[in-house]
Amino acid sequence: MSENRESRLTVGEVARLVGVSVRTLHHYDEIGLVAPSGRTPSGYRSYSGADVERLHRVLTYRELGFPLEEISALLDDPSVDAMAHLRRQRKLLEQRIDRLHQMAAAVEKLMEAQTMGIQLTPAEQREIFGDDWLGEEYAAEAEQRWGETDAWKQSQARSAKFSKADWQQIKTEADALEADLAAALTEGVPAGADRAAALAERHLAGIRRHYDCGYDMQVCIAQTYVSDERFRKHYDDIAPGLAQYVHDVIVANAARNGQ
Repeated sequence: MSENRESRLTVGEVARLVGVSVRTLHHYDEIGLVAPSGRTPSGYRSYSGADVERLHRVLTYRELGFPLEEISALLDDPSVDAMAHLRRQRKLLEQRIDRLHQMAAAVEKLMEAQTMGIQLTPAEQREIFGDDWLGEEYAAEAEQRWGETDAWKQSQARSAKFSKADWQQIKTEADALEADLAAALTEGVPAGADRAAALAERHLAGIRRHYDCGYDMQVCIAQTYVSDERFRKHYDDIAPGLAQYVHDVIVANAARNGQ
């Protein structure tokens, strides 16, 4: 007696049930991997429960990375040592997992660089900016505050094109500017003097490498040098009182320029 029609499924029904395409099922049928064991009264292929169970086993092996030829042997050849195949495949999967972990670590580094707008590895960032580099922390705060602004987007676009040599030059110029600001402070140069104004302009030029910054924005940045303890410490570690002096120099120069 033939199997009850209710217990059989069409190609389309099986495809929806197991989540593969009808084309895949036709291919498996053509190569004899999973052949539907029956036909509908209209002559269409139909699958029994045993057929669907075999299909699930095929898909499990495929998920493990076995090629179709090996799957056929595993299912149909009684002389094949299935455990040996599985052990070999487990070893291959473990190697693949290791590679994926390495790829994930590499992607994480790229994400860090993209967030910072710096095309450098974390080791290269420390090499250039020092072991106490807090760039990621500053960048996260800046993105939260200004992430939707044109200035932020412009900074990200420009910075993403900088090479390691570009960043080294930026760091060298920043160090030189800070040294010159400290010297001016030590020598008692007034914040509104021409020499101080020139230093403020160098500070502004450094910012403008990243985005189009005006005097008003520069003053806002200078305010953080005295309001944010991290910035204040950075400058005051170079020379006591330098954070306030840099702020005053920038504010005086902005006033000179009508801001």
